[in-house]
Amino acid sequence: MVALSEQQASAQKRLTLETAEIAEDTTVLRSLDWDRDRFDIEFGLQNGTTYNSFLIRGDKVALIDTSHEKFEQLYLQTLQGLIDPSILDYIIISHTEPDHSGLVRKVLALAPQATVVGAKVALQFLDDLVHHPYEKQVVKNGDQLDLGDGHVLEFVSAPNLHWPDTMFTYDRRTQILYTCDAFGMHYCSQETFDQEFAKLEPDFRFYYECLMAPNSRSVLSAMKRMSALGDIQIIATGHGPILKHHIPQWLNLYETWSQAKSKAETLAAVFYVSDYGYSDRISQAVAHGITKTEVGVEMMDLKSADVHDIQELVSRAKGLVITMPPVSGPIAAQCRSAVGTILASVTNKQAIGFVESYGGDDEPIDPLLNKFRELGLKDGFDPIRIKLSPTDVIYQLCEEAGTDFGQMLGMKQKIQKAKAQDNQLQKALGRLSGGLYILTAQKGDVKGAMLASWVAQASFEPLGFTVAVAKDRAIESLMQVGDRFALNVLEEGKHLPLMKHFLKRFPPGADRFEGVNTQRATHGSPVLADALAYMECRVTSRMECSDHWLVYSQVEEGRVSNPNGQTAVHHRKVGSYY
Repeated sequence: MVALSEQQASAQKRLTLETAEIAEDTTVLRSLDWDRDRFDIEFGLQNGTTYNSFLIRGDKVALIDTSHEKFEQLYLQTLQGLIDPSILDYIIISHTEPDHSGLVRKVLALAPQATVVGAKVALQFLDDLVHHPYEKQVVKNGDQLDLGDGHVLEFVSAPNLHWPDTMFTYDRRTQILYTCDAFGMHYCSQETFDQEFAKLEPDFRFYYECLMAPNSRSVLSAMKRMSALGDIQIIATGHGPILKHHIPQWLNLYETWSQAKSKAETLAAVFYVSDYGYSDRISQAVAHGITKTEVGVEMMDLKSADVHDIQELVSRAKGLVITMPPVSGPIAAQCRSAVGTILASVTNKQAIGFVESYGGDDEPIDPLLNKFRELGLKDGFDPIRIKLSPTDVIYQLCEEAGTDFGQMLGMKQKIQKAKAQDNQLQKALGRLSGGLYILTAQKGDVKGAMLASWVAQASFEPLGFTVAVAKDRAIESLMQVGDRFALNVLEEGKHLPLMKHFLKRFPPGADRFEGVNTQRATHGSPVLADALAYMECRVTSRMECSDHWLVYSQVEEGRVSNPNGQTAVHHRKVGSYY
């Protein structure tokens, strides 16, 4: 293994690069971004991330993906230490998101003779990144590329994982499947492979929920194509450790999660424009919010969508979300046609939501929204008008809007389920009582709070407790493993003002602490000044319990404001709601 350091990187933002032989004639270049704490819409990255690139040497030489442009000097130096760029025959593009293709133009400058290989859509996107002629080869599902010496590469179409141009590559000699974003995780360590399953699983799940869950049907389609390849000894992902030691378990998790998501009775369709403004990231945030409810999601790129696919998706969806396309430019006419197809396919029983893409040339929201309203569609959420480059707060707003949208679409189904339950069973379960607490958290500029009653001490050493958090709660994104929050205990006789405040339904993006007297915990979370007691906590594990996460946290600090006060207690009449 070879490791190099980026001298220009600050101590706070460590960037290193490691290389390792993962199979015969196969080298991984792992760009380690140790301190990245956020990626696209994801909150709570505790372990940084990696950008993985792969070099295959047969009679011909191929490079699969590159790296993020922040690694330019380090990556190019390392690549030239491994091969003479003049012998590079192919650059294979798994997909064109900048964290994987950000250095393609720089590599082509060193190896102008190389042929760029990718899906048709990927090469169309890449033209906008390279800005000069280059040799290209379009491949589709099932096509092969013979590098010689047994390295026959077979390509597997995997659109929407998580970009529309994604393609897997399978090397028949080494039985390595290169999957880019799919099956990855944001986890940075010097371990090349996935030795410790339990340690990696929370990051693996969080990554899936953020990026893959909105495309669960596409996940299942890609896995079906994978099954025809034969044995897979290694899954070489674009982010995190390479999967080798627990492949059956990782694949089973993806299949189980995706089957559950794809079987949702109610569906929302999210339309976006890839590579335009922040459309893809904004739409991913909205879609992630929807997936936290019991509503399924399918995403579709207006830039490359087929008319029949649009019609079919709209016909199945109960709600539609559109991030605004450009009003002019090379793709405007195609996007306008796609939106026209949506308009022609909707019914008055559907809901609609609009979000600006912040692409600098967005179609105005109101004229288009009025067209859908005239057709009888109801608003799923207030239009989100983005006037500045999206921040964590904007992404949280979009996620919360998506969650509200999903809750609205699934309300009828939820009521029917509640009515179908045994009334005596509900009454019996409702006799379980609990205290009243407010969870408060802050990460960066994003804050959250939630009234909770399902809280119980779970350990003495270390001091710890569990709290059940519904999957569709906004604060859930701030309670990942490693995150810190405060548990505020409400006092009997003084609890009603705080209880009523945090029981309110806040609109997406609203400040939940407006008008509330707060202090700051050591780790930064708001602490309620009028609480009986508070504890500063760190999430150490999470267990999935159907529609809730059971979050186990260790207590690091605590204080009581009134030694004689008693905890407020909550008694329910039925067990099917709070």
